[in-house]
Amino acid sequence: MKRLPLFLAVLLCCTAAASSYAPKRPRILRIAEVRIFSTDLGAARNFYAKVLSAKETSPNAFSLDPQQAVALFAAPSPVPSNLLAEVVFETDNLGGLIRYLRAQKIQVNPNLVMVQRWDVIGLGYSTFSVTDPEGHRISFIERTKQSRPPNPLPTTRPTRAQHIIHAGFVVHDRSAEDHFFKDVLGFHVYWHGGRKDDETSWVDMQVPDGTDWIEYMLNVPSNADHHTLGVMNHIALGVPDIHAAEEQLRKNGWSGNEKPKIGRDGKWQLNLYDPDDTRVEFMEFTPVQKPCCSDYTGPHPKP
Repeated sequence: MKRLPLFLAVLLCCTAAASSYAPKRPRILRIAEVRIFSTDLGAARNFYAKVLSAKETSPNAFSLDPQQAVALFAAPSPVPSNLLAEVVFETDNLGGLIRYLRAQKIQVNPNLVMVQRWDVIGLGYSTFSVTDPEGHRISFIERTKQSRPPNPLPTTRPTRAQHIIHAGFVVHDRSAEDHFFKDVLGFHVYWHGGRKDDETSWVDMQVPDGTDWIEYMLNVPSNADHHTLGVMNHIALGVPDIHAAEEQLRKNGWSGNEKPKIGRDGKWQLNLYDPDDTRVEFMEFTPVQKPCCSDYTGPHPKP
């Protein structure tokens, strides 16, 4: 049997050793928080507290369920076209995720690495952020067992727990976003479809270790108006019964003209809009009919 040249044997040995030490991606579990810009914090707070029955557990932050929140921030000047300021995901190993992303040549924002904070439900967490290829700010947190220091802000849970099942934003370059979310972070296509069976306008990318997802909103013109961008850059709250949700929303003071309908994904949905026209979609957890365009490829969220 022929022997490999010494230099080649050393090279193969070193390559194998390096690959065995390559950082592996820690788990990415769920959406932990969505941060939204507002041009009128008072009106937005009233919308989330009164209409959505969410509890304001710290200034301008609303707890939706024991693991999630929506946080409002004053919009900068000039007001950006995308008011969906940031999507935050939870991981079980923040340090490992930082090492993994750096090994993948993803720039980690240096000013937000491992900052100790307290979330809206009073648990400690560390966080860092990155920017996806289209400029969306994506952050990650790891919760700790440390509780808030003395004199905490209220941590009342909402009376009707709601879960953010997805957040959507405009995407112009799907291949670049796929490299970031699919190839690097391990997200996978949960469902995709469009207004016509032969087109793709929406791509749902599910977290690798849970059921929440982000939604690419494709085919949006570069000169889209404010309302259209508010429709596209949105969040969705999962509910077990869309008609019961509508009834409760109207009791809470919502007077919108929209009615529940079955979307192209086969799920009941109902659209509301906050005071800045950012869409808040209510969606049933599971489909009631076969979706158009593609089958589901991952587990559905649950109440």
